[in-house]
Amino acid sequence: MTQTVLILGGSGKIGKHAAEAFWNAGWTVRHYKRGTDMTAQAQGVDVIVNGLNPPKYNDWAKNIPAITSQVIAAAQSSGATVIVPGNVYNFGDKGGIWDETTPQAPVTEKGHIRVAMEAAYRDAGVQTIILRAGHFIDPGQDGDAYSMVHVAKVGKGVVTTLGDPDAMQAHAYLPDWARAAVKLAAMRNDLARFEDIPFPGHCFTMNQLRDEMADALGKPMKLSYFPWWLMAFVAPFNEMIREFRKMRYLPNTSHQLGHEKFDRLLPDFKPTDLRTALLSGVPSDVHPNKVVHASGQAIVAQ
Repeated sequence: MTQTVLILGGSGKIGKHAAEAFWNAGWTVRHYKRGTDMTAQAQGVDVIVNGLNPPKYNDWAKNIPAITSQVIAAAQSSGATVIVPGNVYNFGDKGGIWDETTPQAPVTEKGHIRVAMEAAYRDAGVQTIILRAGHFIDPGQDGDAYSMVHVAKVGKGVVTTLGDPDAMQAHAYLPDWARAAVKLAAMRNDLARFEDIPFPGHCFTMNQLRDEMADALGKPMKLSYFPWWLMAFVAPFNEMIREFRKMRYLPNTSHQLGHEKFDRLLPDFKPTDLRTALLSGVPSDVHPNKVVHASGQAIVAQ
């Protein structure tokens, strides 16, 4: 019997990859139309993927709770399982291996908002899968820090770091995250009502990224530091920049996401190899063997 998924935010980073992955797995894919009755659109669906995000980085305090309430109401009415892309803001600035057992001690307002959001799902009693991810790597290069900052200048032999270049950072290659979401959706009847599942993804430092880019592209790479000093001048006039600066702690906090629970649930999951994932985010004119499909999936010929 064909199952149906409702994708919220289908044009965004999570939504577009989730839609493709569920479609490829044989699901019927339904897209939520913003501004309409979410509960009505959720009738008859088995799973809701919440890829909605406030359009402005500074509107979380107002919009995240509103979105969460809508999604919970839709899930309660339809009986659907909700899949949410969790992040690492919940854990604050104490580095290490973060997993479902790590105490959540956020140090920013955004972190507190995310903790409250997850608690709302848990307390509502709707089946919820938090598939927690690190920094996004989007082969569609859709506004993530990886493509906009770290590898934006690799064509000029520069990798840019936002913080300590030796700090380990967790990253999620979004097509892999989406494939994992499909697999977890298929086994939802065997999961608890609330599941916090770290997605281990790929972990690397900016120095390691520099070396990988140099080897993959066959040219020397130097490391450049993001001009946070310039952001300090701009911040008084730009609210989004002010919010961005509050997250400066994260690229200086060495961390990775634990893999034990993920491996236990999905022992046969095969992630995309690191080099393919890393090259997928570079500008399309940099790597001669890179082909970007219409879906946004990047394939690097070997």
